[in-house]
Amino acid sequence: MKITISQSVVFGLDFREYLKETERAKLDDRLQLKLIYNSEFRYRNECIKGPNFSTLLYALKVTRKATICRGKVCFDSKVRYAFAFLQVKAGILHCIKDVYSIKQVSTLSQYSSLTLCSSSSDTQRTQFVSDKNGVFISSEHEGADRKICLCVEDDNKHVVRLCVRNAGTSVVHFTYYTLLNWLQDFTLEDEQKVTRAHPLALAPGDSYEIQVLFQTSLVGFYPATLAFEFKPDPLPSSVAFHIVRYIEVQRVTSLGKELAPVAPYRFSAISALPYSESCPIVDGQPPERYNDYHKPFVQHIVSWIWVCESRKALLDSPLTMENYCERFELLLYLEELQMLNDIKRYNIPNKDTEYATMSKDPGNKKLLVLQVPGVAENRPSVLRGDNILVCPIGETRVKYRGYVHAVNLDEVTLDFNSKLVDGFIDGMRFSVEFTVNRLPMRLQHRAAEMAKKHGLRGVLFPNGLPPLETDPKLPSLRLFDRKLEGNPEQYKAVQHIVAGSSKPAPYLVFGPPGTGKTVTVVEAIKQIEKTQKLCHILACAPSNSASDLLCKKILEHVEERKVYRMYASSWDARKIPNELRACSNRTGDVYMYPSKEDLLNYTIIVTTLCTAGRLVTGGIPPGHFSHVFVDEAGHAVETECIIPLAGLVQPESGQVVLAGDPKQLGPILRSPLVQNNGMSMSLLERLMDTMPQEAFDPRFVTKLLCNYRSHPAILKVPNDLFYHGELQVCADEALRNSFCMWEYLPKMGFPVIFHGVTGVDEREANSPSFFNVAEVEQLMEYVKKLLERHGRKGLYKISPKDIGIIAPYRKQVLKIRKGLRILEKDLKNPDLAKYLKVGSVEEFQGQERMVMLVSTVRSSPKYADHDQQFDLGFVKNEKRFNVAVTRAKALLIMVGNPIVLGTDPVWNSFIEHCKDNGGYTGVSYAEEEEDVVARLAALWTSIEPKGIMPTNISFPTFQSVAGVASPKRESTRFDPQCARTTCRHP
Repeated sequence: MKITISQSVVFGLDFREYLKETERAKLDDRLQLKLIYNSEFRYRNECIKGPNFSTLLYALKVTRKATICRGKVCFDSKVRYAFAFLQVKAGILHCIKDVYSIKQVSTLSQYSSLTLCSSSSDTQRTQFVSDKNGVFISSEHEGADRKICLCVEDDNKHVVRLCVRNAGTSVVHFTYYTLLNWLQDFTLEDEQKVTRAHPLALAPGDSYEIQVLFQTSLVGFYPATLAFEFKPDPLPSSVAFHIVRYIEVQRVTSLGKELAPVAPYRFSAISALPYSESCPIVDGQPPERYNDYHKPFVQHIVSWIWVCESRKALLDSPLTMENYCERFELLLYLEELQMLNDIKRYNIPNKDTEYATMSKDPGNKKLLVLQVPGVAENRPSVLRGDNILVCPIGETRVKYRGYVHAVNLDEVTLDFNSKLVDGFIDGMRFSVEFTVNRLPMRLQHRAAEMAKKHGLRGVLFPNGLPPLETDPKLPSLRLFDRKLEGNPEQYKAVQHIVAGSSKPAPYLVFGPPGTGKTVTVVEAIKQIEKTQKLCHILACAPSNSASDLLCKKILEHVEERKVYRMYASSWDARKIPNELRACSNRTGDVYMYPSKEDLLNYTIIVTTLCTAGRLVTGGIPPGHFSHVFVDEAGHAVETECIIPLAGLVQPESGQVVLAGDPKQLGPILRSPLVQNNGMSMSLLERLMDTMPQEAFDPRFVTKLLCNYRSHPAILKVPNDLFYHGELQVCADEALRNSFCMWEYLPKMGFPVIFHGVTGVDEREANSPSFFNVAEVEQLMEYVKKLLERHGRKGLYKISPKDIGIIAPYRKQVLKIRKGLRILEKDLKNPDLAKYLKVGSVEEFQGQERMVMLVSTVRSSPKYADHDQQFDLGFVKNEKRFNVAVTRAKALLIMVGNPIVLGTDPVWNSFIEHCKDNGGYTGVSYAEEEEDVVARLAALWTSIEPKGIMPTNISFPTFQSVAGVASPKRESTRFDPQCARTTCRHP
């Protein structure tokens, strides 16, 4: 389809916004912009491909939105303001047309256009707030930029006094003042009750006081815009002038002050310095027992700046067994190139750091310790066994490769060659290059190659095989978990897996959250071990936490001597569960890897998908495993999922079982190009798409529908949105209702809370990760209330282990943990921070808690697209939303900004669900939309377009509503005669 000039302009404006969001708005080099556009932006929407870069530039040029001269691209300075206006104008004017005449709307349109397009401009902002015609407005809380800022720690009434002074030589009439984006927590008072109907004449030298009163019990950030109107005389024809003051009030607790940013945020740009020229590298010593079995793999990456036409055709063609290896090889290389590009931002020197220093490890003088701020947040991602290159400042002939022996908070411990260690002195300065651990990518390359070599067509493309004409005879089984016998879907799934009815095709166990996928898989493993004496089973999952869960459940009924839990040497040994240590490869303080002969003797081996590649490298013969199980298969890319298949399972006689939910978290990828060309679809999802959706064949797939986890109020929204309402509530009634009478519920019997908080997106120091202090304060209040009920008569006894907290950003996780450490002192509960788990959605996938609290963090809509592009946060990410809301058994508490979240249809459904059932509390809209329009129109229609004053129409307005810690208030009335808000107080 041909893209028009107007459509290209939209892409161009969007691209301009993208540059601004990624801190590259000042770039003007045409070639650099082209590279960014083609590699990062053009293909990020899988449904719509953008125009080529030349077409985009031509469209911007002919519409006068950009100029191109001598290889430089100059965007018009007004472009970003016009773009912001286009996004909000349509909705505002649509509402106004229903209330006012066309003439009024026309005037308002002109005025609002000027306002919205200019309000973000520093020049226009200065004009808005500047004192005019001898009139000065001052306040004791006023800052250098005329912004009035106030931080309050209690719910008492706080007064901001503004002094209006006429320092001119003639009388000025004070005619009107109002809060444009009004909040019920603000009220305005003045002695003379100034309105247009009753203006106040200010003689030269006169002063007049305006009081802005603020009171709320809810933590959060409350901004408002206060506009003043003046005239030289009271005649209707007299032209008014306006002065504006911006007010920002932050309501915090003592905890909020302790969690405030430790230092102002400084953006760390991607290093513009290329990697230094190649030179000899002196190797250090890898950690003990850290095998270098991956080194024989190809070490050189083919560098593509852009995909040539033949490669592009490969990406455009459907995936088949014939192009399987070549297509995934290309996608894996592109993903790795993106990883290499991303890790450059952490190299030293960069714009923030000139050099790095190291110190000797106090416990081992042969090791050096390097400070790496952000490593705790995986920025950069550094694991034990990775290597880092350093070069002493001034040295150009040699680099030293250090192997990571330990990662602790913001530092890594490295082993270098003795040549560097022996000559090391304190204060030495180094440049640092971080490297990408290529092992996972090489394992996936090899798996794609071996899939074709070992004939996995029947496993990977089973739809081309003839259907079975008769149902296989299903065995009669006595299950270890007797509860499963009462669930026909689970029982039949176990029977089909044991019978191998789907061979050579994989058997798919598809189930929404809480339906018992893992339980079904584990039961099948136990039954196979019990009934098939010659079996060898490989059980895998993408993460160590999911693999540990599998192993724990298997050990409930299988002898420990038959089970082997194999960890990668990079895994933090402190995270190994105590009950698994005896059957694992962790011996003492080191990881040990048994011989091939010893491994062949185990009946069940449990690993992560990537660690399963070590079995191939170790020489386990093809076809050794009769069964391979992959749990949480929807969370892995296809090439990762086939690591335990290619070279380990017999293609015709072996049984592969994939369990998961395509509606939950999918694979994590960095490259937009790779995401948009099919790699974001897991093997499980691809195979599910080949199945008839109206009726699944039970010989190949089982869809589990009985939810054994959650209260129906918790399941309602995800069930309706993602599972066509098919989920059946089967959780234990007493357990799921255990919080229905909790005293802090906004509505008894409805154990779901959405607590609206107007916080602030913040970052600190050089960490790009976001946090929201107001949400942490509110979460700690709920945790305190939950644990205070512990042990009361007639109430469910809850401990920290029963509570989980999800946050989408690493920095928010750290702030919440800090809040818990502070809270545990108040509650005198030393185990609170230790046992109450706080983590990302990924860390909670496959897990459950009696009570789940979720912090959404986002309070600014401008970052929503950024989150979508980089696969962060909750907004615009249905799969993360689905996982987050379905972890709770009996109580779900969601804390977030209802306006920002409400822009997404999925989140809006959840918020409306809470409102409709009485589960909403916190902040909400203070006025109906018609009231906002009426008040603003009353002001605007009396102003000529040249009388510019700022407004912030697009900013949400809030009020306090009854609920947890929310005071009751009388309604506020709007007086159209004076066109200003007045309040009555109880």
